[in-house]
Amino acid sequence: VQLQASGGGLVQAGASLRLSCVASGRTLSQYTMGWFRQTPGKEREFVAAIRRSRDTHYLDPVKGRFTVSRDNAKNTVYLQMNSVKPEDTAVYYCAASSTVILSNIRNDRAYANWGQGTQVTVSS
Repeated sequence: VQLQASGGGLVQAGASLRLSCVASGRTLSQYTMGWFRQTPGKEREFVAAIRRSRDTHYLDPVKGRFTVSRDNAKNTVYLQMNSVKPEDTAVYYCAASSTVILSNIRNDRAYANWGQGTQVTVSS
């Protein structure tokens, strides 16, 4: 499956953004979808994931602010980011896995397919 992420940009703290990840080549409904982020010099960090059952998981600092959802008919996964903070600044990546188990859902190595990343910059 090929993934294309979009929706990043430069926003002020407190604003909202919606990232999209469109899949092609395979139907998205077969995959657990994850969102990760990375800043220079740091390792890639789990942000959120949504399983085929639509069960969702979040990094603690984004709980209550970010919402991950999926539209299988559109082969698209979204990350709605509300009340963004400067510390949310990063390149955001979407990822897909057809084999990841629940205990490993936050591990980026469990995801075989990655999009190209979209930059989110939050100014204070």
